[in-house]
Amino acid sequence: MHAHPVWLFDLDNTLHNASPHIFPHIHRSMGSYLEKHLALSPEAANTLRMQYWHRYGATLLGLMRHHGTDPQHFLAETHRFERLHEMMVFERALHGMLRKLPGRRFVFSNAPRHYALAVLDVMGIHALFDDVIGIEDLDYHPKPGIRGYRKLLSSRRLNPARCIMLEDSAVNLRTAKRLGMRTVLVGRNLRTPAYVDVKLASILDLRRQVGRLTG
Repeated sequence: MHAHPVWLFDLDNTLHNASPHIFPHIHRSMGSYLEKHLALSPEAANTLRMQYWHRYGATLLGLMRHHGTDPQHFLAETHRFERLHEMMVFERALHGMLRKLPGRRFVFSNAPRHYALAVLDVMGIHALFDDVIGIEDLDYHPKPGIRGYRKLLSSRRLNPARCIMLEDSAVNLRTAKRLGMRTVLVGRNLRTPAYVDVKLASILDLRRQVGRLTG
């Protein structure tokens, strides 16, 4: 069934741990952006950031819809890292594990492409992926909305029946399952919904599940 699998990897908190340093930095940058460009207090900026994230799946989408924010400017300003290599937390063994996976490999992220590429370069795994898809490649339709998935599948000519999606966000996997993909939830202390095929505590555990997912 999956003789030529297609692996779709989320980036943040799937391939690396963004929670300790990177996410706090992005959240601060977004807050500062909202304070400056919408003339909000720090408290109001943080509240609006979270509201749009919960409602639309990405703060950016709310800003575009309600404030006419230029997406390229927002992404450039809020995903700026002078010392990214010092903020990265990831498994050094990831390179060897990814290299042995059969089939094609893609990164499928709600983050901007320039940031995703920078993260992969720091990890030394950029060359292992056939392509890197960021939010701008999805016409700014973030996961879990189905439009972004369909854009990915059509633009890269991918058959969802051959796709295996790996995510730390269960809600993003629900859309993948609707489209006919295999689904892998990555992370500790997460409940496992019925639409998840495989649960991994760590991305490195994937090597023990390859046969199950591709057989």
